Amino acid sequence: MKLFSAKQIYKADQITTKKQGIAGEELMERASLQLFNWMHLRMQGAPVKIHLFCGIGNNGGDGIALARHLLEHGYNIAVYVVNYSEKRSEDFLINLARLKERKCWPNFMNSDDELPVIGKDDIIVDGIFGIGINRTPDAWVIKLIQHLNNSQAFILSIDIPSGLFSDQSPKDFDAIIKSNYVLSFQAPKLTFFLPESGPYVEQWEALDIGLDVDYLSSTETAYELIGKNEVLTVYRPREKYAHKGTYGHVLILGGSYGKIGAVCLSSKAALHAGCGLVTAYSPAVGYSILQTSLPEIMVLTDKDEKIITDITFEIDPTIIGVGMGMGTDDKTIIAFGSFLKSNEKPLVLDADAINILSKHKDLLKHLPKDTILTPHPKELERLIGKWKNDFDKLNKVKKFSDQHQCVVVIKGANSIVVQNGKGYVNTTGNPGMATAGSGDVLTGIISGLRAQGYSALNAAVFGVYLHGKAGDIAVEKTGYQSMVATDLISNLGNAYLDLFHIPEQPQPSEAEPEAQQ
Repeated sequence: MKLFSAKQIYKADQITTKKQGIAGEELMERASLQLFNWMHLRMQGAPVKIHLFCGIGNNGGDGIALARHLLEHGYNIAVYVVNYSEKRSEDFLINLARLKERKCWPNFMNSDDELPVIGKDDIIVDGIFGIGINRTPDAWVIKLIQHLNNSQAFILSIDIPSGLFSDQSPKDFDAIIKSNYVLSFQAPKLTFFLPESGPYVEQWEALDIGLDVDYLSSTETAYELIGKNEVLTVYRPREKYAHKGTYGHVLILGGSYGKIGAVCLSSKAALHAGCGLVTAYSPAVGYSILQTSLPEIMVLTDKDEKIITDITFEIDPTIIGVGMGMGTDDKTIIAFGSFLKSNEKPLVLDADAINILSKHKDLLKHLPKDTILTPHPKELERLIGKWKNDFDKLNKVKKFSDQHQCVVVIKGANSIVVQNGKGYVNTTGNPGMATAGSGDVLTGIISGLRAQGYSALNAAVFGVYLHGKAGDIAVEKTGYQSMVATDLISNLGNAYLDLFHIPEQPQPSEAEPEAQQ
């Protein structure tokens, strides 16, 4: 799913009204009907009090139009117009007049008005600001927003939580509505999925308001949202007459005394991701551990007992995953540098491989094209430097990726894969995956996919998706607190099976046929 910028959405509105021969108010009516249908389906006329807070732009116009539909269906509503400016959009004024024609008079709120009383069992509809806001609201509006947030009422935001910027980081986090649910028009916004702003969106849903399909399908976006439909297009089925050599040979290179477990996790994950062969390369201390715990893999060892000091091997792997548990001993750094200078195989770099690159930036020039890096936030900061906010971080990663012709996986609640100036935002995963070894598993999965012939970008995007989906399946049995990295590996097979699972359609009740007649 494409994640459109505010400018692109505005253009889509303009093209839609022109091509379909409709006025802006008709598009607003279409949007408000979608909002009403969503609410009415769930509320079924419940007598709960609904407070609609509407700005004086088009987002507020959507809220005013929604209020009219709620009123016509007998809902208990109170409408507030937040007068934060003297300007009014034309479509807002049209819908305000329609509401007044139905004898519903909004409360016009100004800076010196008392804040309304809201019960914790009430519902708030937030339509104060839309995607066009690019400045911090006035102090009295911030006070109103904080009042709504503190009310404990359920907050439903129209298109975007008020005060949240669509394409840049907010300047004042106290000036943002904390939404329980956001009904976003046509597509969600990138800001819903970033660490700073994501907490203001508890849940979201995209409502199709009929924007021009040709424009939406032909427009390139800087970011895409990755779900099952997107990864299905890159999935490579197994061939009937294949053999283990068909699906590649992964070399997992890492480990040090006390950290051989990281190599075990990556190696096992690579196998479960579907590669044909795995060889682990570790210090000598890892030999017995790896051979005993993973009988399916082959093992090579360094001459040193505790650390990696000399990376030499006679095998011909398809892909090499490097860094997990490797450490940053001076001898290891020298060995890693020598390896990079002579290596021509595709790489997936994690953990200490990234830490070494951060300290020795001159080694970056030796990375093969399409190397995949999988840093966690601190490793990323060491690699690209500190960032001011999430959007600055994304820009820095894009610049780094372009400069070094690599793929970067920004790990987080919604991991983002970056290559060629574009970001791919993952939708799977949960807080239970914040556990030791989870990153080692991801490196193994991506390495396993890369070995099977997936491009670097597709291996990273698909790998992140499978990793998160395995966690989503595992958490149903483990809960968040008890999930461990091996649970992710154990559920990789289920994550693959889920790609082709078709949910059962609910059976119509006996009463439904009569109701439809």
